[in-house]
Amino acid sequence: MNLRAVKGMNDFLPADARQARRVEEAFRRTMERAGFGEVRTPIVEGTGLFVRTIGEGTDVVDKEMYTFLRHEESLTLRPEGTAGAARAYLEHKVHTTEPVTKWFYAGPMFRAERPQRGRYRQFHQVGAEIYGDLGPACDAELISLIVDFLADLRIADAVVHVNSLGGPEARLRYREALVAYLTPHAEKLTPESQRRLLTNPLRILDSKAKADQELIADAPRISDILDGDDAAHFQGLVKYLAALGVDVVHDPLLVRGLDYYGRTLFEVKAAKDILGAGATVVGGGRYDTMVSDLGGPATPAIGFAAGLERLVLALGDSNATDANLPVYICALGEAAIAPCLGLGRDLRRAGITCEVDARGLSLKGQLRRANARAARLALVIGEGELERGVVQIKDMSAHEHLDVPADSIIASVVERLAQRQS
Repeated sequence: MNLRAVKGMNDFLPADARQARRVEEAFRRTMERAGFGEVRTPIVEGTGLFVRTIGEGTDVVDKEMYTFLRHEESLTLRPEGTAGAARAYLEHKVHTTEPVTKWFYAGPMFRAERPQRGRYRQFHQVGAEIYGDLGPACDAELISLIVDFLADLRIADAVVHVNSLGGPEARLRYREALVAYLTPHAEKLTPESQRRLLTNPLRILDSKAKADQELIADAPRISDILDGDDAAHFQGLVKYLAALGVDVVHDPLLVRGLDYYGRTLFEVKAAKDILGAGATVVGGGRYDTMVSDLGGPATPAIGFAAGLERLVLALGDSNATDANLPVYICALGEAAIAPCLGLGRDLRRAGITCEVDARGLSLKGQLRRANARAARLALVIGEGELERGVVQIKDMSAHEHLDVPADSIIASVVERLAQRQS
């Protein structure tokens, strides 16, 4: 039997898992410093939640969701995090206790789309949502936090692209204008864009096909349709981003693939030398009608998500997490195994990462493994060390060794590791 992961599902082996953890820790650090709290929602939600929020006619709902029937209830593996967060916000009546709510999350999502480099059918996202703040300053600060997060990871060349879809009325007017412009040229569109013309015409603006791009070049712009309040909101966003030192590109063709967006939209492209010139690592926007559409009070909201796998790729080899093992303990002979296990336990209790080798190999074999694990120190206990009540310390880089009394080995290891770090 040829055992392989399901197509589009990806294993995180230890090296990648360390990088993923580094991304998650940097994200948590950034968001908690800004007053965000962590929310954890179920991986499985009722299918109707995503149909109502993401929208019928979107690729996500029509083509990509993993949906199944269980106990006569239609359930779906979450394709994104915003809908579940909004459901939790409404179900737990958070609006009754907090005027402004700031949440962040991290976890797996599922979409049955075509797998490609850095994009999988089970993928992971980090994201954040803000409920209760309608102003453009809120949007600008959230985008600034994303820039800081990427800077913390040392991901290079981050460029922020922004646009506005306006409120529901402006979006409807723009949809009508776009359909009126594209309909006479429908036969020139790709088959996919012809389908979208009937279901979700704004998504045509995101097409990469040459035939579509030629038509889109002369299409109406949403900026020409925005009314006074929507235009003022977008102007405020740009002003506050400038005050925060965030340079932006106004991209009038920027749309997102989910129906719930309105007003502010943004994407951040970065690490183009690794991911390519058009690589988006973060995307988000404002969704001021979602909570009310789900039956709650009118609640402005904005959020974003970033793909963890894409961010790990963007880190590159130069940003690889240090996987060196501080201490490797070598047990020589049966009598040394128990003392070595106890030493490993005591070192870990002292906060030192270590590995115990109790396989019964020769010292040469165990030191070879210590080198492979990039250990800084090897601690050796054999028959001679037990008789003398010592532990042999081998400095793997300096090629030095000495005997240390067993009762002071913890303090000696702590001191030597501290010297190496200073």
